[in-house]
Amino acid sequence: MATAPQPAIDPARPWWKGASIYQIYPRSFQDSNGDGIGDLPGIASRLDYVAELGVDAIWISPFFTSPMKDFGYDVADYCGVDPIFGTLADFDTLVTRAHGLGLKVLIDQVYSHTSDEHPWFAECRSSKHNDKADWYVWADAKPDGSPPSNWQSVFGGPAWTWDARRGQYYMHNFLSSQPQLNLHKPAVQDAMLAVMQFWLDRGVDGFRIDALNFAMHDPQLRDNPPAPDSGKPRSRPFDFQLQSHNMSHPDIPRFIERIRMLTDRYDAVFTVAEVGGADAGAEMKAFTDGETHLNSAYGFNFLYADRLTPELVCAALGEWPDAGGTGWPSWAFENHDAPRAVSRWCAPEHIEPFARLKMALLACLRGNIILFQGEELGLEQDDIPFDQLQDPEAIANWPLTLSRDGVRTPMPWTAQDEFGGFTTGTPWLPLSEANLARAADRQAADSEAMLAFTREALALRNANPALHHGSVTSCIAKGSLLDLTRAGDGQRVRCLFNLGPDPLPLSDARGKVLLAVNSATPDTLPPYGALILEI
Repeated sequence: MATAPQPAIDPARPWWKGASIYQIYPRSFQDSNGDGIGDLPGIASRLDYVAELGVDAIWISPFFTSPMKDFGYDVADYCGVDPIFGTLADFDTLVTRAHGLGLKVLIDQVYSHTSDEHPWFAECRSSKHNDKADWYVWADAKPDGSPPSNWQSVFGGPAWTWDARRGQYYMHNFLSSQPQLNLHKPAVQDAMLAVMQFWLDRGVDGFRIDALNFAMHDPQLRDNPPAPDSGKPRSRPFDFQLQSHNMSHPDIPRFIERIRMLTDRYDAVFTVAEVGGADAGAEMKAFTDGETHLNSAYGFNFLYADRLTPELVCAALGEWPDAGGTGWPSWAFENHDAPRAVSRWCAPEHIEPFARLKMALLACLRGNIILFQGEELGLEQDDIPFDQLQDPEAIANWPLTLSRDGVRTPMPWTAQDEFGGFTTGTPWLPLSEANLARAADRQAADSEAMLAFTREALALRNANPALHHGSVTSCIAKGSLLDLTRAGDGQRVRCLFNLGPDPLPLSDARGKVLLAVNSATPDTLPPYGALILEI
């Protein structure tokens, strides 16, 4: 196996600072037993491919025991592997295999809620007087029987469901089958930290913490105020409110301090939080402040943006100055929840050159970068017909909510196989002909393919300290031109990107050409062209 270039090791710099992370959605990566659903042995069998990309780590989305009403983000046993994905022994084998290839292993943690099939919730709802009676968020009805507050769930409808056993409402920010944990309670925090320690002891190198700013609510249960009309369509009641009280409680950073105290007992553990919402920037800063909180956070600057503009890039980078006490960002252009970026950001006829431009840009951003499986192949968003939808949010809000299933379709490994080499059975979601044509085996033999370009872009990032972990010294947006300069370890690199469909003349592009994208030259950036220069 060819070894991809890796950044020079500096003992003073943690491995994750500037890392490239490859997200794996287990259901859709590789099926090893023909049931149409990907699994842990399937992931382990494809790790050579991942290592050859030149990434530093894999992030595996939830594989825990679950009724799968939200496809694993409804956890029924935090320390168990769901049988559809394999066993704990399979997970241990995967970790050993990954470490042997030089890959770190990150896994998801879901601390804001569990499945309603979790034993904790079964005990909690059985009465108002038991050892776990206050482990979830319960409240009495208003005098007229209506819910305790006006809070709405992300997936549609009230964030409260009546439970006759307790004669109370329980809270859920997502599905009604995902009851909200009461993380204000120290015993619940202790239980979450015990889960984290369980996986650390099995060799996990870090965690992506899901929906962390949903982890605590306002105990006074005050109503959320209405949100001003932004002019955008509102497909859910959730969109009509400012989420002032059902999430983002100021005590969340105190819990994060407890997480950091635990992870500091293990060498080189990396923690990154997912943070969404109207005030995501401030929360990401609070969650990563100094050396007593998480290592990194990522928001939705790019994940749901309908256009990629120079202004968007400069604004995102500007939120994370290279200053003492400021956290370290992570960036993703697409993931298991967000549509394929090439389908959001360019016309269909421009997908191939735009995919290269997008990957080159990602490789030049300051922070950690996260690739979603298939992004290295230039996969586009699949269109899933209603009768084949699996995504509960899309089904509930059809047709206004774009299905998450379109980005979760199976990984195409072999173009000659009906199901792309993903499974010998029937895949849980269909594969499109367009993405099947981009299969890994077809690209592996083509030095001009997107797969080869991804390896080149990541090798460039790893080989140049200014790109890997350097600072941003300048970010200029001028029309469709993005002019970004990075500096680090005595090196300066200027990155010029044409984010538009028309060519741009250049007059001052001087320096050593490290990478020319889509036939760019020091005189001209073609449509979706890029030029990376050492200056």
